[in-house]
Amino acid sequence: MTYPWRAYIEAFLNYDKAAKDTHLQQRMWHEDTAVHHDFLDSNQNLGLAWHRSRTKLSREFEMMGPLHLDICNTDRLLLNNCTLRVKLTRSRDAFALMSTKGTEKIKLLDVKLYVRRVNISPSVLLAHAQALEKSPAKYPVNRVDIKTVTIAQGMHSKTIDNLFMNQLPQRVIIGFVDNRAYNGDYGRNPYNFQHFHLNYLQLHVDGQAVPSHPLTLDFSKDLYMEYYNTLFSGTGIHWKDEGNGISWSDYPKGNTLFVFDLSPDLSASEPHWNLQRQGTMRLDLRFAEPLAQPMKLRRVRRVSESY
Repeated sequence: MTYPWRAYIEAFLNYDKAAKDTHLQQRMWHEDTAVHHDFLDSNQNLGLAWHRSRTKLSREFEMMGPLHLDICNTDRLLLNNCTLRVKLTRSRDAFALMSTKGTEKIKLLDVKLYVRRVNISPSVLLAHAQALEKSPAKYPVNRVDIKTVTIAQGMHSKTIDNLFMNQLPQRVIIGFVDNRAYNGDYGRNPYNFQHFHLNYLQLHVDGQAVPSHPLTLDFSKDLYMEYYNTLFSGTGIHWKDEGNGISWSDYPKGNTLFVFDLSPDLSASEPHWNLQRQGTMRLDLRFAEPLAQPMKLRRVRRVSESY
């Protein structure tokens, strides 16, 4: 079950506050109040209050948004007579809902999939047919993988030797989620990315440290600027007149993600491709306090392939 986190992270990091306050609300997007992600009191968690106002007393509500799939993010059109099957599997109600009773459920009344069709010039179709007689069609696709590692209760440090193997990603996003929220709990928010008193995080790509010097942090003293900066340096908006709506003060309060652009020219957000690289990746973690609860490490990678 990885799709919900992909959809959340892509919206969370790729849109600024203006977009989140307008057209993203078609997707039922409304951010939780910082540090109150798990609060069921509407007076404290404004995000939960907004969702409750849309759904209370079993009201019908509408949602509309894109599918967060690799094939849907390519700028190439699919050829005629190309079969494409889409299978959607719902998450558990305990994962998708928050409540004190723990008995609420989601009932789908109607689902529509909108697919755009384009009328191509007959001369172009003929040229395509002639080209397909010589070689198959290839589609460049940026593939996104999400994997999970469990870190046990009481741990002070953790080394993950094979974070990713073989093909190295262009970008890596790392976040930590409470194990109970990950499995589905009516009282916990699965998108509450906590820091768990992390004080050291270091990536090693083929033995080379990324970044080149270890970055230490101390959330108890508000010393985390370099990792907050990865939300911008790792997403292609570094020093630009753009943003993502995540303030420095809100970063450690349920919005703690670490983003690393591993492309040679820091172009993971650009449309052009880099050469594929093979290798291994290791992640070193240290915590100022032993983990009070087991947690899940979510790791997202973006790689370029041709199909």
